[in-house]
Amino acid sequence: MKIALPSRNNHIDDHFGHCEYFTVFTVDTETKEIIASETVSSPAGCGCKSNIATILSDMGVKVMLAGNMGEGAVRVLNNSGIEVFRGCSGDVKNIALKWLEGSLVDSGDFCHAHEHGCHNE
Repeated sequence: MKIALPSRNNHIDDHFGHCEYFTVFTVDTETKEIIASETVSSPAGCGCKSNIATILSDMGVKVMLAGNMGEGAVRVLNNSGIEVFRGCSGDVKNIALKWLEGSLVDSGDFCHAHEHGCHNE
């Protein structure tokens, strides 16, 4: 199984739509181990309006562990078969391991204010 995390300097990026890259871990959910890691370049501009959900889904990503994310991005990811957990912060590997342990829950918080303006176009 693959999980993705919007990343900046090996930490969860607080804003999904503007992360530097996505860290994609291949995980074994039975042994609760990370088997492999790769990075996927973030699209230029606002990732919220890109095809990143399709790209990640085509790679086999089933879960997104993120910080803040707007409702539209959650909907697009869900429609691509990717379950979203919001409210994550810290080192991407530690967050992935916490998810594997079953200790992460979705915060349910949507990012409402977008100062960068890409949602108002």
